[in-house]
Amino acid sequence: MATAFCPAHITGFFKAELSKKDSKQLGSLGAGFSIEKGVKTTVTVREKTKHDISNFTIKVNGFESGDMKVSELILSKFSAEGKFVNIIHEIEVPVGYGFGCSAAVALSLAIALNDALKSKLSRIEVAQIAHDVEIECKTGLGDVLASYHGGFEIRDKPGAPGIGHVQKINLNKISIIMICFSPISTSKFIKERLSEINGLGGKMVNELLESKNYEHFQEMSLEFAKYVNVMTPRMQKVVNELSNNNIKCGIALFGETIFSMIPKENEENVLKILKKFSDGIIIKSKLDDVGARILNN
Repeated sequence: MATAFCPAHITGFFKAELSKKDSKQLGSLGAGFSIEKGVKTTVTVREKTKHDISNFTIKVNGFESGDMKVSELILSKFSAEGKFVNIIHEIEVPVGYGFGCSAAVALSLAIALNDALKSKLSRIEVAQIAHDVEIECKTGLGDVLASYHGGFEIRDKPGAPGIGHVQKINLNKISIIMICFSPISTSKFIKERLSEINGLGGKMVNELLESKNYEHFQEMSLEFAKYVNVMTPRMQKVVNELSNNNIKCGIALFGETIFSMIPKENEENVLKILKKFSDGIIIKSKLDDVGARILNN
């Protein structure tokens, strides 16, 4: 038995890199952050018996994750002959709202399977499996690389862990408050809208590498969301309300989700504003600076 955790990850802006043939080199440049909420996956392995109809079961607790395609594909990459594998995902953030859930599911499962099946793959090899599955399922581009490292990061070279590269920016005592309204399909966006996103994401990466400032990051995230036309009227209302109170915020890609990275003392003020929007799910968290990891059972 093994349990692993992968933090949820929010992308503020990005530039897709899809020209390479090898999936490990595909991904995105961009910037974002990992939070202390995410996906915890427990894997229990036993010998298969004649009573077992299939080779595995997958159960989800917490927020529902309709499609199990990512989990099934991850499992297929590991050798589990003669074994029955029981998988339980505990998902702490809403799925489809820009929290990189599929990456967190893929990476936490791959780490737990590697441990439970005693596969002896390195941490990088395990993460590369998760990245490849994300690319194959079109459920994300850079979330595996980002949540593997954790923290507030700039992805300055695309690709899987071990190939892609991040620069982490240290942030002390920052609270993150998010409000989520409705989901957006990442795979649909990747199929239909990527051609609209030209050099803006790449330019923003270079600007953030210079400033390394979280408030600047939020300003650029807002600009990027307007540019790619994902702002809905109710998102704009929240942004206006925060802006009128001198509070900076950004937009999670891809979901109808607004985030605000703020000093701890501003928490109450932000929560008071967001509570006016009763149709939203409010989530409060801190940065997760550790990244994806095995948990001691």
